[in-house]
Amino acid sequence: MNKKIAIIGVPMDMGQQRRGVDMGPSAIRYAGVVERLEELGYEIEDVGDLEIGKREKTIIERSNLRNLKAVLEANELLHERVSDVMKKGMFPLVLGGDHSIAMGTLAGVAEHFQNLGVIWYDAHGDLNTEETSPSGNIHGMPLAVSLGMGHPSLTNIGGYSPKLKPENVVIIGARALDEGEKELIKKVGIKTYTMHEVDRLGMTTVMEETIAYLKERTDGVHLSLDLDGLDPDHAPGVGTPVAGGLTYRESHLAMEMLAESGIITSAEFVEVNPILDEKNRTAQVAVALMGSLFGEKLL
Repeated sequence: MNKKIAIIGVPMDMGQQRRGVDMGPSAIRYAGVVERLEELGYEIEDVGDLEIGKREKTIIERSNLRNLKAVLEANELLHERVSDVMKKGMFPLVLGGDHSIAMGTLAGVAEHFQNLGVIWYDAHGDLNTEETSPSGNIHGMPLAVSLGMGHPSLTNIGGYSPKLKPENVVIIGARALDEGEKELIKKVGIKTYTMHEVDRLGMTTVMEETIAYLKERTDGVHLSLDLDGLDPDHAPGVGTPVAGGLTYRESHLAMEMLAESGIITSAEFVEVNPILDEKNRTAQVAVALMGSLFGEKLL
């Protein structure tokens, strides 16, 4: 894996309605991410946090999209920051913030690959559009947007669309899918391992299949890891917890196998909300998983 890592903080809390997730990047830094990765031999450049605009008072008229303007502006800025980092030959490690920031991350990463693959490690599909979303929260839409589906201002972040092909995406850990998302997964053929498949096959098989599948068809792979992919018992500090999730140990195994595969070319860790957390426990989990992703071993 690339030994030069650029850390980009995105204190975004406007893709959803619960406050506090904007403090996620600070909590992850406080949990020792820089020190942990430096101990593994990586050269770290923390480029700081993006400046985020103000929360909008109402949903834009005739649009089921909360805080569209501010979310859009932040993701355009993130696109530029991530792309610049990649031009310098560095690995972008993005710290969220809510999951709406994946739109900007993927816009910045995808323009550097012909066939970018994505592992979406999440309890949710994030495949809603303004037509299907029950809430209007943009953090439930970034994967759909990156596939070219949704509001034109969002799908065209970075000046191009789509960023991804559905056959280059693997969702792992899903257990809270809206009806529109289920239909879309089946319609476009997104490879999905719900908790049913994880329980039935085991994480080792899930990751072996995922790695083999993406190696065949992509020239780079982005990991988008939402901490609510883990069970709330292991990661309590998230805005949309869903019981019955991935365990701490399963998640470490997944990260360890990705490290061994060498396929990951960028990553983001999102939805750490310190206000809802227990003594910064979820940020500590995020940092521990980053350690495994970047090659930390038990022995």
